[in-house]
Amino acid sequence: MSQEQQKRPQKNEDQQHMMSHEEQQQQQREPIKYGDVFNLSGDLANKPVVPRDAAMMQAAETVAFGDTQRGGPADVMTTAAVINEQAGLVGRGDVTDIPKNQGVTITGTRIPGALMVTETFAGQIVGQRVQVASTHEAAATVAAGEVEQDKLTIGKALEATIQTAGNKPVEYSDAAAVAEAEMRATGRNAVIQGGYGASAHSAAAYNTGMIGDENKIKLKDVLAGASRGFPAKEVTRADAEAVAHTEQRNSLNLTTHPGGIGTSMDTAARLNEEDDLR
Repeated sequence: MSQEQQKRPQKNEDQQHMMSHEEQQQQQREPIKYGDVFNLSGDLANKPVVPRDAAMMQAAETVAFGDTQRGGPADVMTTAAVINEQAGLVGRGDVTDIPKNQGVTITGTRIPGALMVTETFAGQIVGQRVQVASTHEAAATVAAGEVEQDKLTIGKALEATIQTAGNKPVEYSDAAAVAEAEMRATGRNAVIQGGYGASAHSAAAYNTGMIGDENKIKLKDVLAGASRGFPAKEVTRADAEAVAHTEQRNSLNLTTHPGGIGTSMDTAARLNEEDDLR
């Protein structure tokens, strides 16, 4: 009896050690949340960083600045999303409802001798910096929010996709989205022979017969120069919805590609709408 009683504490200690180890493993498998990388509050802070949210922020920075900002919110979100996805804690197509509904905004506010750039995600500030107004970078930043800057055009939105999804092989869903965007930019009701939409469809047909992605035609190949090649029509909400719907309808997964054409168009429309409100 006494020997059994003496053994029990050792068993309990082993169980506690095992539970502690399991808890540690569980903690290690917790995804990176928005509250871990940004100073956020509310439900969003407890949500895991997911790929499609990161793509949304990437598209916003690319449309506004011409590229994602090194060390900026999009860069931080992309890194966290990749880590979460590689750990199997989130899926590539995951999106958070809160930012999906409230979106991303980038604004530029003129202050004496400089420009205050503010990036918000689902209504909360995730990045803010001051840029000297006389620099070339600050001049580019004006696209994010200065009222005297021209609106973001369909061509610029498509060309911005090169930065966020340029290495993606062209599929029929991409070609359909490009053709829809081109028709809305030109006001025509058919694919233009020799235009961007026609080239994208040719690329998608070519890629269908290729094995492996290495030699396939990429989005960056068919969208290069779109900001100059398209008529200067600003992106409207109707344009963005039509292009995204076309991309989704022609996709095998019935969804838009993260950081793809539909995402860039939606971002451009949001930024143009924000500009209207100022």
